[in-house]
Amino acid sequence: MPCAERPAVWPLSSPVFADLVEGGSVEAEPAALDLVDRLAQIDDPRQVSWVDHPLPAVLALCAGAVVAGMSSFTAIAGWVTDVPADLLTGLYARCGQAGAVRAPSKATLWRVVTEIDAAQADAVIGAWLLERAGHLGHDTDSVDTDGVDEVAVEVAVDGKTLRGARDDDGHQTHLLAAMTHTGLVTGQVEVGAKTNEIPKLPELLDTMNIAGVVITADAMHTQRDTATYLHQRGADFCFCVKENQPTLFDTLNALPWNEIPISHTETDRGHGRIERRTIQVLPAPEDLPFPHVNQVTLIERYVSDLHGNPRSAVAVLGVTSLTAARADPAQLARLTRNHWRIESLHWLRDTLYREDNSTTRTRSGPRIMAGLRNLAIGAIRLTGHTNITETTRWASRHMHRPFHILGLT
Repeated sequence: MPCAERPAVWPLSSPVFADLVEGGSVEAEPAALDLVDRLAQIDDPRQVSWVDHPLPAVLALCAGAVVAGMSSFTAIAGWVTDVPADLLTGLYARCGQAGAVRAPSKATLWRVVTEIDAAQADAVIGAWLLERAGHLGHDTDSVDTDGVDEVAVEVAVDGKTLRGARDDDGHQTHLLAAMTHTGLVTGQVEVGAKTNEIPKLPELLDTMNIAGVVITADAMHTQRDTATYLHQRGADFCFCVKENQPTLFDTLNALPWNEIPISHTETDRGHGRIERRTIQVLPAPEDLPFPHVNQVTLIERYVSDLHGNPRSAVAVLGVTSLTAARADPAQLARLTRNHWRIESLHWLRDTLYREDNSTTRTRSGPRIMAGLRNLAIGAIRLTGHTNITETTRWASRHMHRPFHILGLT
């Protein structure tokens, strides 16, 4: 079994664990619920009196198939057909249905996946991942802050287009997701064809208790209204600044960076290159045309080959509401760098599950399938493995392994 050092994940005392879905259709519980219990909180759109296959069992089987690497709906249905009778019987018994059972048909799986409420499913998946993280006793990243208060829970927000999921008008499904910097997706919302990610960010975060949380996002979300919204919710932000905010960009770019010493440097060597990153930090100017900013940053990234020949150089300006007492330069550099871990989630969904090749487009189907992939990747990470692809191969070689990863055995 592939092994790696356990990744750091939030403790159960984190504010995000409390009332994860505020005022939503899924209520937080005082004790951690297992996956079947959580899935049972999703409304069943079918006529329950006619149902042979309980909704939690159907979704748990779909989740197990995705953990085993099944990337298409047809592959999921085929994998479910091969689930051993003892696993099926035990799973259905957990749902209150005793006696011998048969695997659900492809039609049943399809109906459940495409008809359930996607918002409920995303809330359930996020709640289960966070509760399981606390139950397993993972800790937050330990950083030597030298007397500086440790940064709170960190959540990255970013969007992804499902390129093969087009509706009848040719519009592609686009999802905006929130993911902890340790790799757990806490929620996602669909961005309609007539809008964009910016107004959807509050809708996404409204389902979470983000008091004390640090939100990171790309330059698209460096918006005054977004900063004000996060401040009102008791959250902090760490944003990069580009030309989409020209006044802010010009103000930061005009600061005397040449006179400011480098506050922190990191150098990595690997993958045939040497990467050096530096950060300079200044208190926010009083006349900065952006609200609730306490520090501004300039991060520079230099890449060379192993012989020292330059390949690229990139400079990125940034703003953060975190004070120097809450985040020193090393932590700010880590926040900015770790934000891009959400891109590794997108990369995994594309390469491991071939998400962009999926043509699933019926009702909630595309979003539910994306949610199942988020669930599978998060569940694998919570077992302590960082090589998701190799662990998926390992899980696919024995029917009991996916259910073990999901905490169902």
